[in-house]
Amino acid sequence: MRLFDRVADLPLTVESVSRDRFESDTSSGFLRKTTVFSLAGDGAVGRGEDVTYDAEDHDALADAPEDAFDLAGSYDSFAEFSAALDGVDLFPTKAPERETAEHYRRWALESAGLDLALRQAGTDLASAVDRERDPLRFVASTRLGDPPSADRVEMLLDRDPDCEFKLDPTTDWHDELVASLAAHDRVRILDLKGQYEGTEVDQEPDPELYERVLSGFPDAVVEDPAFTDETRPLFDGHEGRVSWDAPITGVESVEALPFEPSWLNVKPSRFGTVESLFDTIEYADERGMSLYGGGQFELDVGRDHIQLLASVFYPDGPNDVAPREYNLPDPPAGLPTSPLVPSAAPSGLDF
Repeated sequence: MRLFDRVADLPLTVESVSRDRFESDTSSGFLRKTTVFSLAGDGAVGRGEDVTYDAEDHDALADAPEDAFDLAGSYDSFAEFSAALDGVDLFPTKAPERETAEHYRRWALESAGLDLALRQAGTDLASAVDRERDPLRFVASTRLGDPPSADRVEMLLDRDPDCEFKLDPTTDWHDELVASLAAHDRVRILDLKGQYEGTEVDQEPDPELYERVLSGFPDAVVEDPAFTDETRPLFDGHEGRVSWDAPITGVESVEALPFEPSWLNVKPSRFGTVESLFDTIEYADERGMSLYGGGQFELDVGRDHIQLLASVFYPDGPNDVAPREYNLPDPPAGLPTSPLVPSAAPSGLDF
């Protein structure tokens, strides 16, 4: 049975829709804002988090009338609910700052609907798709400051010597820094940010940087390079180390990559719909691709959801889904360590 078909027929009833805003400072130096949608019906509540990055989009959403998302009704199936979202104006007060936000907000409502449908059916995601929630390996994703230093990595290793990392190399990474980081043998993913455009984290393709990290971290996965005449030859023979994140929004986006990938970073919100996400997971599994989850500074239930999906579908990957405390500028003592253990009695999209 197709993976999506295992949840497509779940009925759900929506009686009301509400929204809550969250915000927090982050280790990357910006104020994160998100919005959680709550769908209530038949004594249950399903929740999903809108991880749109631009604060202006959340501010505009806060000004939208309460009935801007009128989803009340009884749906014969979750598939019917998802189809109904095709006709919803996701940005009723202004156009989004960037196109990617359409998928992010759609995912918030899709995940809230699936969460509600599972709870009303008295079940949870793993049971519905006939899988287990396994202990979840995670890595800590962090930037190294300006100018870059190994200080934050050293701080986290002091608190957990087994901590693994996903790092974002920048042009000002020098040989000494690379050697210092590599000496710990805890870096699992290097995100080159070469597929971003118009964001604060854009990283122009830099052949010297690419060569430095490819040789300095010979066993690390290298994510989202930008291929140019100068950078593409550096990956000859290293194609099996390349992973993709920002371009991945569905099966067609995987098929459009320059070569069939060995690795994919799965950020559920990039897919927009549950069907697209599940179809892509199946497509990758059938071809032996290695998957790992990605986070987007979720502040509430969205973090739980990405941890659940990783636990069910790719628990052993270098999952960038560390508990939210890791994203704080000054993480508290006693941080949770990898692997995370699933809860005892899940419902809906609980991890």
